[in-house]
Amino acid sequence: MFWDNVAGVYDVFVKVVNAKTHKRLKEIVAGQIGCVDTVLECACGTGMLSGVIAPKCKELTATDFSPKMLKKAKKNCAGFGNITFAQADITALPFPDGSFDKAVAGNVIHLLDTPLTALKELDRVVKPGGTLIIPTYMNRDKKGDTSAFASVVGKAGADFKREFTVETYRQFFLEAGYRDVAVTFADGRVPCAVAVMKKIFYSWSM
Repeated sequence: MFWDNVAGVYDVFVKVVNAKTHKRLKEIVAGQIGCVDTVLECACGTGMLSGVIAPKCKELTATDFSPKMLKKAKKNCAGFGNITFAQADITALPFPDGSFDKAVAGNVIHLLDTPLTALKELDRVVKPGGTLIIPTYMNRDKKGDTSAFASVVGKAGADFKREFTVETYRQFFLEAGYRDVAVTFADGRVPCAVAVMKKIFYSWSM
């Protein structure tokens, strides 16, 4: 698995290569979390966002599909007593309906074969009135072409399934049925957009 293979060096990308973007990304996500919130984080990676969510929330369940990423996240977040780590598939989450106040899924939507299935699962496990917080790297440049980052990392094995600009990212959620989608841009070498929306209440159709 690509993400198992890069788990040992991923923090170099997080803390050095793309430090500017990630500093702003952490600020944006942390600002969405309250002290009484129970939070689900999917695709936690090595714990970049876990480390800013945990101090702000009541309880955090941090998940990833990659065992080696989870192992690294546990090490990086060892100082927090309110995090439970678990391996999980974002397209088939092992949690009951309405389990969390908020769900965070960082930089994963563009990697999925079935992103709407993942979105449906995130929506399902959030309580009525709850919030979805979904950051994803913008892998198209201002001209609409595939970014150099997406080309290089894709060839390395990350296998991007979708390429977004800020405008097409917001449209993705509107077409999925969400009404008020706020998107905040985190600029940097590999920029990121954070989409925030409330749980929807009608039946999904895939």
